[in-house]
Amino acid sequence: MTMINGFSPADAARLDARERQLIERRERLLGPAYRLFYEHPLHTVRGEGVWLYDAAGRRYLDAYNNVASVGHCHPRVVEAIARQAAVLNTHTRYLQDGILDYAEDLLSTFPAELGQVMFTCTGSEANDLALRIARHYTGGSGVIVTRFAYHGVTGDIAELSPALGSGITLPAHARTVRAPDAYRLGAAQVAATLAADVRTAIADLRAHGIQPAALLLDGIFASDGVFPEPAGFLAEAVAAARAEGLLYIADEVQSGFARTGERMWGFQRHGVQPDLVTLGKPMGNGQPLAGVVARAEVLARFGHSVRYFNTFGGNPVSCAAGQAVLDVIRDEGLQQRSAQTGAYLLAGLRALAARHALIGDVRGAGLFLGVELVGERTGKTPAALQTRRVVNAMRERGVLISAAGPQENILKIRPLLVFEQEHADLLLDTLDAALSALD
Repeated sequence: MTMINGFSPADAARLDARERQLIERRERLLGPAYRLFYEHPLHTVRGEGVWLYDAAGRRYLDAYNNVASVGHCHPRVVEAIARQAAVLNTHTRYLQDGILDYAEDLLSTFPAELGQVMFTCTGSEANDLALRIARHYTGGSGVIVTRFAYHGVTGDIAELSPALGSGITLPAHARTVRAPDAYRLGAAQVAATLAADVRTAIADLRAHGIQPAALLLDGIFASDGVFPEPAGFLAEAVAAARAEGLLYIADEVQSGFARTGERMWGFQRHGVQPDLVTLGKPMGNGQPLAGVVARAEVLARFGHSVRYFNTFGGNPVSCAAGQAVLDVIRDEGLQQRSAQTGAYLLAGLRALAARHALIGDVRGAGLFLGVELVGERTGKTPAALQTRRVVNAMRERGVLISAAGPQENILKIRPLLVFEQEHADLLLDTLDAALSALD
């Protein structure tokens, strides 16, 4: 049976012959572990800017895919990839200017103390490497994550990603803490609750003879349900972890590269300084590129005793793509646009909440937003079925979003950074129509 983001499969009668053939072929060749989005899976053939196009030529507003964050097939990124691929593409064991120029430019966007970077291909690899570095530096093995975190798919990191499903068993060296849910905990309690949970987790690790190594947190808590507010709530928990000798790993795979609008990096909204920062997804706008940014002191201990090599990590073509992404973010003012369009979209979503009782909470930072749907506002009962219907209804109306959270009752809205007000208006009108159909 084809599962679609945890949703029930569509009635086969809704699919045309070509779609049925592709699904059958996919299951036969790729096996059962992959998932498709939407009850009526989307057959994409082309992307341009904020749009994806299906096999029939219909266009869809992409308000979800943060990989191509500066726009699908952005001409400057495409040109940079093609130009470098025509000259040289090899590994990092030769001297090259490109990787150093890019590293220098990338590091200039971080606080000065975060002065070195190691390159990988994926965010999963970056988190895996950061965890290795943290364990080597501290001598511990214990890790603290949130209860429905997602950090990647490598062996060690998948075990620290409860969002991957019931087949994931948390290892003995890991502890979870509650997500900073201001909607249920109250904004005034979020910081103290998270810090108390971190202290309890550390004490429990030590009580079981496990030395803690790292506090690993996604800066926007995307899989937990998108929890960005109030800004600054992370500081107390990070201080509590540091006081016990843990390193703070800021997973910026989802919240980085101007996604939260106000700053280039999500951790900056909280006034905290990570020991290690992991990057991925939008870094190369689709080209495999990720990395770990680190304090030199932390990296020194690892590098002096452990060899590290990644055949494709930091290759010249990927670095060219990464440089083009940074250039586009700066030259097109995408950080400012993320803040401005995000604020406009947030206000529009809150206006919808005033008209639709199904919306219990609206939250967001920049162009990363969550809309929590509840059966009734007093009890805040998750409305998972209605959320599925809204996500699929919007797909049918030509706008792509998804769902998040343990109950999948939070609309996960993550537009491309090149979104403009006209695109936000289309999203809002489409969401209004989808919600109205449920009223």
